[in-house]
Amino acid sequence: MQKRRWISLVLLRKLLTAAICSIAFMALFSVHVHVVPSSKDQKFNDKIPTPRDRQSWTRELAPPHLSKAPLPTPKLNKTRRNSDFEKLWKPPSNHGFLPCINPTPNYTTPADSRGYLLVHTNGGLNQMRAGICDMVAVARIINATLVIPELDKRSFWQDSSNFSDIFDEEHFINSLADDVKIIKKLPQELVNATRMVKHFRSWSGMDYYENEIASLWEEYQVIRAAKSDSRLANNHLPPDIQKLRCRACYEALRFSPRIEQMGKLLVERMRSFGPYIALHLRYEKDMLAFSGCTHDLSPAEADELRMIRENTSHWKIKDIDPREQRSKGFCPLTPKEVGIFLTALGYPSKTPIYIAAGEIYGGESHMAELRSRYPLLMSKEKLASIEELEPFLNHASQMAALDYIVSIESDVFIPSYSGNMARAVEGHRRFLGRGRTISPDRKALVRLFDKLDQGRVTEGNALSNKVFDLHRRRLGSPRKRKGPVSGTKGMDRFRSEEAFYANPLPDCICKTESPHVNASHVRS
Repeated sequence: MQKRRWISLVLLRKLLTAAICSIAFMALFSVHVHVVPSSKDQKFNDKIPTPRDRQSWTRELAPPHLSKAPLPTPKLNKTRRNSDFEKLWKPPSNHGFLPCINPTPNYTTPADSRGYLLVHTNGGLNQMRAGICDMVAVARIINATLVIPELDKRSFWQDSSNFSDIFDEEHFINSLADDVKIIKKLPQELVNATRMVKHFRSWSGMDYYENEIASLWEEYQVIRAAKSDSRLANNHLPPDIQKLRCRACYEALRFSPRIEQMGKLLVERMRSFGPYIALHLRYEKDMLAFSGCTHDLSPAEADELRMIRENTSHWKIKDIDPREQRSKGFCPLTPKEVGIFLTALGYPSKTPIYIAAGEIYGGESHMAELRSRYPLLMSKEKLASIEELEPFLNHASQMAALDYIVSIESDVFIPSYSGNMARAVEGHRRFLGRGRTISPDRKALVRLFDKLDQGRVTEGNALSNKVFDLHRRRLGSPRKRKGPVSGTKGMDRFRSEEAFYANPLPDCICKTESPHVNASHVRS
């Protein structure tokens, strides 16, 4: 009897041991080990993260207010996914066009400097960017030494930033060394010298600068350009001058390292949600006041904007008919209209959208309808913590630079208005051959929106087909820059031309078989 009990006890021990081993074995293989890659191994344009990567981002990278945000996980079959990609995200073909910004064989090193060119830039970030690049070309034309430009500190945004706060100053000087001599400050012995302060004539060509401006060297050692925007013609300039403008814009004028680093981080965080749209929502107080656009605003808001326009001395046009402005397509789309537009194009409600803009006029009261359609609206302030953004706060141009980087790197870029930011990003993306850039046909769209308000059309397939057809050829494909509008004369003729930096083709984007092609893709 005792022997049987002993045998039973031995068998029970063996069974318990086997069970424990089995449980331990299963537990070992069920453990998930999460390895976080080093930030040094992550590249700016890495592939879109998987859903698991998105989960880890919310735990490890996101600021506190985003760490618990639910992240969408698409559940589409392969055929549906490919169909959606073709329709919504696939970049347009570059048709064999690539950057071609290398000098021609006849290009020489800079001639001996005849004097110094001081530049006072004017406007917001992208207006100043274009002006700086034009002044590089002007310095080359008139054989001047260019002093690092002074940024506009008196514009609507009141930004105190200096050149080196926004741009990589050393890189700018060194990368253009074979084109133009650039120095940081005027030599001390010339600081108090008599200088010619000149408003260079808008949209001027070679003759104006080679003759009228260069002749000033006979009396002055220092010439000061009082403004920098639109001082150089869009067209009919020598190929090497046009290519120099592009080298300045797309290679030399790089943002400062801290702006680049923060911009890269914002891009990585946007990409964690999947393909994203960068929406330049130009619905800020200054834009609406300047343009006189008041659609969907209250009488009190319209009156506030009118007062701002009347009290801003350098805005020449005071009396504006808002209905006429809108009917001609001169007004930015409202947030509500943007929501209707995106829905008509087929973008689902889970689409991540980065709002590239300053403070939206009216705040959430005007954003509610767009947010109801697209809840995943992100911005600098939502993607980054207060501590991360602190160095850039109260500096509108630096904040705009962050928006610029995220917009350049987006899968789709959509501007609600064709202003300086929209033109700069569109041109840069066209130069790089990057993603879709959808330019809304505002004049046609407002007619559709009005019919929608009147109940003459409804949202659905019919509206979607009309919107899609309107924008079939407005996706950012390479095309030759548009010349002046037929019938325009004088300054209006130059003003009606497509801006050089909105579309640097054919000067800086060429067919691959063309000579002097430089296919390196750079990022400003």
